[in-house]
Amino acid sequence: MKLIILFVVALAAPQLSYGAPTDFDSSEEDVVPILRDDRVHEEDGRFNVDVETGNGITLSQGGSPTGINGSIIQAGEYSYTAPDGTLVHVKFVANENGFQPESDLLPVAPEFPHPIPAFVLEQIAFAALQDALDDDSDSDSDED
Repeated sequence: MKLIILFVVALAAPQLSYGAPTDFDSSEEDVVPILRDDRVHEEDGRFNVDVETGNGITLSQGGSPTGINGSIIQAGEYSYTAPDGTLVHVKFVANENGFQPESDLLPVAPEFPHPIPAFVLEQIAFAALQDALDDDSDSDSDED
């Protein structure tokens, strides 16, 4: 009896099957030609890359291992046309301080809305003086 119930349940279970994959039609997508791809890699680690594509994307960058502990410092620029037709042009530097882009389209933090009051500047100067005095007293006690 148990065998019959097991057989009936197995037949009643949904049969999961996946359909055959659909053919990929590459003619629907435009192939963007690479108009220029110049890459120069020097033996000392310096490099330059210049790329231009048929849809208006350009990249020009160079780098060298002149950063802290031989890290690569890069500088360059790239541009492309945004979907709304706006030309996007970005200049950048990438070094030990991270990626630092500059563009008219990137937001910029507002300037401080008002000058720093004189009493705040006096407090900052007083704190710096106190730190210097503390450092002097620490070095004097180290000499004893």
